Amino acid sequence: MGNPTVSELTQELRELGVSEGEVLLVHCAFSRVGPVQGGPQGLISALENVLGAEGTLVMPSMTDDDEQPFDPSSTPCLGMGIVADTFWRLPGVIRSDSPHAFAATGSRAPLITAPHPVDIPHGPDSPVGRVHELDGSILLLGVGHDGNTTIHLAEFLGGVRYRRKKELVAIDGGQPVRISYEEIDHCCENFRLVDEWLEKRGLQKKGNVGHAEARLVRSRALVAAVVEELTRDPTVFLHPFGVDDQCDEARASLER
Repeated sequence: MGNPTVSELTQELRELGVSEGEVLLVHCAFSRVGPVQGGPQGLISALENVLGAEGTLVMPSMTDDDEQPFDPSSTPCLGMGIVADTFWRLPGVIRSDSPHAFAATGSRAPLITAPHPVDIPHGPDSPVGRVHELDGSILLLGVGHDGNTTIHLAEFLGGVRYRRKKELVAIDGGQPVRISYEEIDHCCENFRLVDEWLEKRGLQKKGNVGHAEARLVRSRALVAAVVEELTRDPTVFLHPFGVDDQCDEARASLER
C-alpha cells in the first residue's frame, strides 16, 4: 500500500460507516495512519469530505501543561497527537476556552465548544457529554479505547466513586487562577476491556483507514455498555494496589 490519497481515505471512512451530516469525535495516532498524501491536513480533509456541510467534526484539544494558563488561541495540544494539534489551528475551527478543551468545526461546533466546567472535565456538561447528547459517533484511528475520553463520561454516569486530586491554571476575570479539584481518573489501561464489551454486543465497527486499524461506535451505545459493566464491578478499570500509582491513588480515594 502506498500513500493513500484524500479520495481513498474518504472512501475508507464511508466504508467503515461514517455518515454524512453526523457529529463525529475523532481520536487519532497519525503515526499509525500515515503516511498519507497531504499529511495530517489530508486526513482532516477526508473526514470533512465524509461529514459534508451539515456534519460536525470534533477532536480533543486539551493543554499539554497544567502549570501554565490555557489560551485557546495559542496553547498547543501535542499530547493529543499531530492531527488534533493541526485541527484547532485551521480556519473555521472553534476551540473551547478550557484547559480540558475540545475543538470542532461544522454545524454543531458552537454548541459542543460552549463553556464547560473545569472541575468535571468529562461530565454531561462537557464536549464529550454534548456529543453523547447529540447521538454522535466516536472514531478511533490507530488508537484503542485506552485513548477514548468518552469512557470517562460513562464512569461519571455510572456513579463511580474513585477520584484523583488534580490542579491546573485557568483564566478567571483576565487573571491566572490555580484550581484544585478531584477528577475521575486512573491510568486508563483497562479501558481496553471496552473493546470486548462492544464486540460481544455487536456495537463496534472495525476496518482500516490509511495504514491503521479504525474503530467506530455510537457514543450512546458505548456509554450504555460501559455503565452496564460498571454496575457489575464499579472498579473494573482500576489495577490492584501496587501495580500503578494512578490507580493506587484512585483506589485510596474510596477509603476516604
